[in-house]
Amino acid sequence: MVKASAGSEAGKMPSEALMTAMMNFNEELVKAGIMESGDGLKPTSQGVRVRFDGSQRVVTTGPFTETNELIAGYWIWNVSSMEEAIEWVKKCPNPMEEEASDIEIRTFYDIEDFADADPEGKSRAQDAALRQALAMQKVEVNNYLFFSGRCDEALAFYQQHLNAAIKFLIRFNESPDPMPEGMLQAGFENKVMHAEFSLGNAVVMASDGCNDVEKFSGFRLTLTVPSEDEARRIFTALASNGGTVDMPLMQTFWSPLYGQVTDQFGVGWMVMLPGEEPAQS
Repeated sequence: MVKASAGSEAGKMPSEALMTAMMNFNEELVKAGIMESGDGLKPTSQGVRVRFDGSQRVVTTGPFTETNELIAGYWIWNVSSMEEAIEWVKKCPNPMEEEASDIEIRTFYDIEDFADADPEGKSRAQDAALRQALAMQKVEVNNYLFFSGRCDEALAFYQQHLNAAIKFLIRFNESPDPMPEGMLQAGFENKVMHAEFSLGNAVVMASDGCNDVEKFSGFRLTLTVPSEDEARRIFTALASNGGTVDMPLMQTFWSPLYGQVTDQFGVGWMVMLPGEEPAQS
């Protein structure tokens, strides 16, 4: 937490040099994989306080005078120890430039820290459910179409009649990983393994699939989830109660974790972790 100063409370904005230095520092944090978020806060003259006293709620408008107790900004880092956090803070440019300034380091509580106040574990279970709900709010859903050998024809049709824009396309013979023996029908080597095209503001994914035996009868929904634990939870749930695992979760060249499952209602799903953005040559 970056403590406020007289300058920050007066609304003094950083110089171009400081902005550059702070952005470079943030870039280092991101490359190191420890930065989760970070924001600057406006002066307390643009804020309010709500005081709790019994059943009363008293609202006081800023500014507030205890400058050294106020916060001007913060980061959330995921580090292994307090010592690591200290070393990173030491690398930070002075956030107040010519003024003396302080950065305070605090750790988050874990739900386990409240065990004495939650002897039956009800709050712990509620916390887990809330985290699961938050994770699901970040899930992305995309349509995935399978054309049984006619993907090129379909893409050309959509380009002509729907103004579709192809963003990415890779063929089976361009795959950096060989297909499992017997999975790909003979003559499908030059067929479309994966393509992405935009229609309006939607992104649609498409493939020829591995053969031309199955007629086009629908599509799969793609779930791109933010964490491995959540991907495995969702995949297991979709496969339960009569669902079918079509391709178990595994690492692929396009995703750290990817699998296909058909749920008990016959809806096909692809569950995956986000991979790096494909490079188009």
